Amino acid sequence: MTVTEEDTGHRTGDAGRRRVLVLNASREPLCVVSLHRAVTLVLTGKALVLEHDGAMLRSERLSLPTPQVLVLARYVHVPYRGVVPPTRRTVLQRDAHRCAYCEGPADTVDHVLPRSRGGAHEWTNVVAACRRCNHRKADRLLSEIGWVLRVAPSAPQRSVVLSALTRPHPTWSAYLAA
Repeated sequence: MTVTEEDTGHRTGDAGRRRVLVLNASREPLCVVSLHRAVTLVLTGKALVLEHDGAMLRSERLSLPTPQVLVLARYVHVPYRGVVPPTRRTVLQRDAHRCAYCEGPADTVDHVLPRSRGGAHEWTNVVAACRRCNHRKADRLLSEIGWVLRVAPSAPQRSVVLSALTRPHPTWSAYLAA
């Protein structure tokens, strides 16, 4: 099955980087998969296309709308997972790429209570920071330099972590917000 340029306006090679949101049968966001995996799920009858763009995937005998959101045909029990550990990408996503100290554009993460002073690498101790503020703070406490946090850090919702894995498509917002 191929995606043709006239269908999408994109090069054929772009199909390998496209991502599709997969929802459980209960419409709860599960994961993000490649376009290839999404087509496999649809063709094997394990998922249905819920949202698609105008492009078509074509083979010799079959045409399929290019999926953006899939819903599984059967409910999949997801075992309980504790809190997802904070990564640079997910912390920046949670804080909307804004520095917790000066509200400028953030490109690094900072530990509010520095690790050198016993601070843990957990959601409530990690914030997004610009390089300038991160360098100026160094391994000092906020009280030592007279700084305050704009917002108290907390663990994000699962949908924020899911959308941080890839650049979310606009059609995903209705499903990730729920």
